Amino acid sequence: MIRLQRYLPILDWGRRYDKETATSDLVAAVIVTIMLIPQSLAYALLAGLPPEVGLYASILPLVAYALFGTSRALAVGPVAVVSLMTASAVGELAQQGTPEYLGAAIVLAFLSGLMLIAMGLFRLGFLANLLSHPVISGFITASGLLIASSQLKHILGVPAHGHTLYDILLSIGSHLGDINWITFVIGATATGFLFWVRKGLKKLLLDLGLKPFFADILTKAGPVAAVAVTTVISAAFSLGDKGVRIVGDIPSGLPVPHLPAFDSELWLALAGPALLISVIGFVESVSVAQTLAAKKRQRISPDQELIGLGASNIASSISGGYPVTGGFARSVVNFDAGAATPAAGAFTAVGIALATLFLTPLLTYLPQATLAATIIVAVLSLVDLGAIKRTFVYSRSDFTAMAATILITLFFGVEPGVVTGVVLSIALYLYRSSRPHMAIVGIVPGTEHFRNIDRHKVATGDRVLTLRVDESLFFANSRFLEDRVYALVAEKPNIEHVVLMCPAVNEIDASALESLEEINHRLKDSGVSFHLSEVKGPVMDRLKRTDFLEHLTGQVFLSQYEALCTLDPLTAHISESRTPKKAAQSNIWSGPEI
Repeated sequence: MIRLQRYLPILDWGRRYDKETATSDLVAAVIVTIMLIPQSLAYALLAGLPPEVGLYASILPLVAYALFGTSRALAVGPVAVVSLMTASAVGELAQQGTPEYLGAAIVLAFLSGLMLIAMGLFRLGFLANLLSHPVISGFITASGLLIASSQLKHILGVPAHGHTLYDILLSIGSHLGDINWITFVIGATATGFLFWVRKGLKKLLLDLGLKPFFADILTKAGPVAAVAVTTVISAAFSLGDKGVRIVGDIPSGLPVPHLPAFDSELWLALAGPALLISVIGFVESVSVAQTLAAKKRQRISPDQELIGLGASNIASSISGGYPVTGGFARSVVNFDAGAATPAAGAFTAVGIALATLFLTPLLTYLPQATLAATIIVAVLSLVDLGAIKRTFVYSRSDFTAMAATILITLFFGVEPGVVTGVVLSIALYLYRSSRPHMAIVGIVPGTEHFRNIDRHKVATGDRVLTLRVDESLFFANSRFLEDRVYALVAEKPNIEHVVLMCPAVNEIDASALESLEEINHRLKDSGVSFHLSEVKGPVMDRLKRTDFLEHLTGQVFLSQYEALCTLDPLTAHISESRTPKKAAQSNIWSGPEI
């Protein structure tokens, strides 16, 4: 039963489901449904798909996540970044508005679902760690700018195309003489209204004496109000006949579930984009889920989240939808509204299904400019330009990766931007690991502590060289360690002992072991003994399974202080003769590194 609960978390929380919990979930579902209806339509537009596809992608996926997901507050559905990536991937294979385009988007969701489930079954959730936070932040910022710029054509009422910032702006610029001013007034007004709703409406309602709960609901319903008002105006004045692009007829009813058609050539062409969408969607989703879970001292399982998101994407595919993932804004709303279990998502699915059945005829005259305004306001909240400055100040290498990801995404497209981010994340990790921080250390007078000689007033002798390694040793940095040891010994001809201090070494792989053997051999030829100190238990256990310790010219010391007392008692004695008070006065501390 416990094993089954791992793959079906509903068997765990479902046993404790009661009336009070159901009430909390229903209230959250109503609020999220109000928010999700215009978002679903808008994100389908962003993906280049018919608006009803956004609704389809907001029904069965939520039910699937309720069965397989572990987050109590994550709201799954169409999101801006994945919609943009869908448009980018499918737009290379088919023309928007054609059955082939829709079919490719459905296949993309199915492939993404299969990949996510496979990753979950093989417990590959750790792969998300290969994307550094600056790279993810840079990609989302660039995507937000790219998405906002792509919607300007709907605000202005001009034809435009392109998947990069340069192409989009160039295309819009070439059609500025064709602006439909009625469309522009609608789009600009809706955008300004939605920004005001997001920033100022709740405070106004609270000042008027409205209770926080109802003020929050009305604030979240801002996009619905914009949709309703502009739709009524559009219908009343027949704006569609005046050049204003409207949504048009949206089919009522629910889709008939069916598997996507198998086309080996199409599936192969979409495999790469599906993998990228899976990784980006998972990273975005699991980050939100972990943040919200921590606020209630709950936990999620990243591997099970892969399965939950995979099931959601397959459910989206068989119901005529496109790739989905957990949305940040919706999930925060779901959390703040009091969602207690994933059942809130299932209730939301019922609300979207009812809207699909009965409300779609009312949306025929909805201006596309209103949906574009909804997208622009939503995605600009993802843009964090301040993070660029903070990263630049803190780490030049992370800033380089972040800046490269932003520029590549903006000017070469989403997929190259994602690939650049992944490659740079891995490359930066390998570069840093290949050049670990190493410090020659000495004893702090009056203590048994050892610190970097370049940062502190410490005692050192001429006979013993102690090198502290602040990284695990593996194939990427083992040669760097060799070179550093040989260079230091060459600079200090009086050295009789070299001690490798290992308090931060959590692992020594086979390549690093060979390097240690080579260091031991070459130091022996030079008449220098090689020692280890402060080796962690698991690392020592592995060393004992080899013959390295048998050939070691020196010893393995439990502590560096023991090593100094054994190998250079004179320096240890001099250190002990100084009082801690005087030692503390002579310390020089110039940074956080120790």
